[in-house]
Amino acid sequence: MSSNLTPTAMYFVYILYSKKLKKRYIGSTKDIKLRIKEHNNSKVPFTSKGVPWKLIYLEVFTNKKDTLEEEKFLKTGKGRERLKILLKETIYKL
Repeated sequence: MSSNLTPTAMYFVYILYSKKLKKRYIGSTKDIKLRIKEHNNSKVPFTSKGVPWKLIYLEVFTNKKDTLEEEKFLKTGKGRERLKILLKETIYKL
């Protein structure tokens, strides 16, 4: 039995945290390293005032549609509730 655990395409839902603003930012991307660099180099107008941003959460998907659905969910009331539970200690320590 052969198993291919390396997906051909990867997509990411990520959460960044700005200590300066005491806020988090939820986004999605295909290139996580580049996207974080863009946020921290003020290339993203929405996050430019919160530099530096720290990656505090990352989910990996092999399907773009699932990625966008998860990003959308995390921005809802129920999604924010889940994040409060998941990241309780993480944000407390920041």
